[in-house]
Amino acid sequence: MKVIDFKDASCKHCYKCVRYCEVKAISVQNEQAHIMEDHCIHCGQCLEICPQNAKTFASDMGRVKGYLKQGIKTVISIAPSYLSVLDFDKPGQVVDALLKLGFSEVRETAEGAALVTAQYRKLLREGRMKNIISTCCPSINDLIEKYYPSLVPMMAPVVSPMIAHGRLIKSIYGPDVKVVFLGPCIAKKEEAIGDERVMGAVNAILTFEEIIKWWKAEGIDVRKCEEKPMANPDPKVNQLYPSSGGIITSVLADSKEDRYYKIHADGIKTCMELLDELVRGDVEGCFFELNVCKSGCVKGPASNRWQRTMLKARRDLEGRVLHREDPEGIDGSMVSMEKQFKDRSVHDKKPSEAEMTEILQAMGKYTRADELNCGACGYATCRSKAEAVFQGKAEVGMCLPYAIAQAESMSNVVMDVTPNIILIVDNELRIRECNKRALNKLGVSREEALERYIFEFIEVEDIEEVLSTREPILRKKIQMETLDMVAKESIIYIDSLDSVLVLYQDISKEEKAKEQHLNLKMETVEIAQRVIDKQMMVAQEIAGLLGETTAETKVTLSKLRDSILDDGDN
Repeated sequence: MKVIDFKDASCKHCYKCVRYCEVKAISVQNEQAHIMEDHCIHCGQCLEICPQNAKTFASDMGRVKGYLKQGIKTVISIAPSYLSVLDFDKPGQVVDALLKLGFSEVRETAEGAALVTAQYRKLLREGRMKNIISTCCPSINDLIEKYYPSLVPMMAPVVSPMIAHGRLIKSIYGPDVKVVFLGPCIAKKEEAIGDERVMGAVNAILTFEEIIKWWKAEGIDVRKCEEKPMANPDPKVNQLYPSSGGIITSVLADSKEDRYYKIHADGIKTCMELLDELVRGDVEGCFFELNVCKSGCVKGPASNRWQRTMLKARRDLEGRVLHREDPEGIDGSMVSMEKQFKDRSVHDKKPSEAEMTEILQAMGKYTRADELNCGACGYATCRSKAEAVFQGKAEVGMCLPYAIAQAESMSNVVMDVTPNIILIVDNELRIRECNKRALNKLGVSREEALERYIFEFIEVEDIEEVLSTREPILRKKIQMETLDMVAKESIIYIDSLDSVLVLYQDISKEEKAKEQHLNLKMETVEIAQRVIDKQMMVAQEIAGLLGETTAETKVTLSKLRDSILDDGDN
C-alpha cells in the first residue's frame, strides 16, 4: 500500500510536482503523475504544491476509531509541534480534547526525544564517528539511504523520537497497548508501517489535519475544553525538537564538552548541498541536524493548511517551551534505541548514446543548440529528461518548447495551405500579420507587408467599423475590385491586441459558376419559350385548316342532302 500518491487529475502540461521533487521520484504516464515508492523519500513537497489538490493519503483514522470502539487501551503520542500548529488558549486544552475522543492517555513525543538526546550525547562523547548525522527526520534517512549510500556510516544509529516513544509507552503499559502518533509529518507513516527495522513500535499515524476534522465532526471546540496535564514528565528542552536547531539545543543542554562542531540545515535543497559536500570528503568532525522541511517539523506538510509563517510557527513553539534544562523522571533503560541504517540506493538503467540520441530527436533535439535546458518539464537538462523517458518516468510530450513548436508548426501549416486571405490589422490599420495566400494576392513579401497599411490595398470601411464598434462582420459578400475577386468577408475584433482578424474567402469561381448556371437557365428558358411559341403557331394553323375543311364539308353535305330530298318529292 502506498502511503501517498496522486489521484487522477488534469496534469497535462503542468509538471509542477516533477519540478519541485528534488529526487525525481514522480513518473508521468498518459499525462498522469504517480509517485514511485522505491524512489520516494516521503517529504510531501509534491502534495503541498499540486495545483489540482490531487493528493491521496492512506489514512489510519478507521483503524484508530476501531481501537477506541473496541475499548482497547490506546495512548496517543503527540508531536511537540502541536504547540505551534493547533489553536488553543492553553496547551492542556488539547489534552482534554484528545481524551474526549476516547484516548486513554496523552503523552508528548518529546518524552521519546529525551531518550534520543541521551544517545546523541553518548555518541558525541565517544567521538568515534568521523561525522554524525541526526536520524530524527525519516525523509532525511530515506534520502541518505537511497541517494547518498556512501554516507550511511555517518548516520547516528539511533531510532527517531517517535519510535523511541512508542517503545517507551509499550514498556510502561505492556505490549498490547496501542500507540497512535499525532503530528505534521507524512514520512512518519512510512517509517511506522513500512520499515521492518522499527515495525510494531507505533500502531497508527494521525495528522494534525485529520485530528482537526475529527474534532469538528464530534463537535469538540478545543478552546472550550478544560486544561488537563500530559501523562508524561515534563520533557523540557526536548520540546524544541520540531524547531530548526532544536536537536542541537537539546544536546547542548548537557554541560559535558565534546569535540564536534554543530551544524543544522533545513530544506531538502540545502540538505542535499551539504550531503554533496560530505560525499566529497571535505568535512570532518561535525554533528549535523538535518530536516527536510524548512524551519523544521513546525512547518511539516500536514500542518501547511493553517498557513502559519515559519517565523510565527517557531515563535509560538519556542515561546511556550519555558525550560531549557534536562527533564527528570524519564527512564528509557528498558527501551532499545539502536537502529542500523543501510544502503537502499535505487539503480535506474541508463540509456546508451544511440538510445539517448533517438529520444532527443523524438523531442526535436537534433543538435546541442536545440537542447534549451529550460527545466519546464521538471528536469534540469534535456538529456536528464531524455534519460527519464528511457526509464519510463517521463513522456516525450512533456517537452514544452517542443510541444509549442509543434503547435506553432501545425498552425503555420494550416495558415499557409488555406486558400483564404487572413490578416491581422491593428487600430492604426497597419498590417501586423498575414498568411501566404494574402501575400500572393497583395503581391508583396512578408517583410514589406508588415510595413504597409491595409488601405493601400483594399477598401477599409468594414474594418474601420469593426474597430470602432467591436461588433463582428460575418460572411458578408463583397466585390473586391482591387484584388479582382468576389469574397465573403469576416472581420472579428481581438480585444487583447486591439486589432481585428480579417478573413476573405475567395468565392470568385463560385460566383462565376453561379453566373454561368444562371445564363444556362436563361438560354433554356428562351429556347423553351421559342418552342412554345412555335407550337402555338402550328396549333393555330392546324385549327384554321380544320375550320375551313369543316365548313366546306358542311356545305357539300347540305347540298347532297337537299338534292336527295328534292329527288324524293318528284
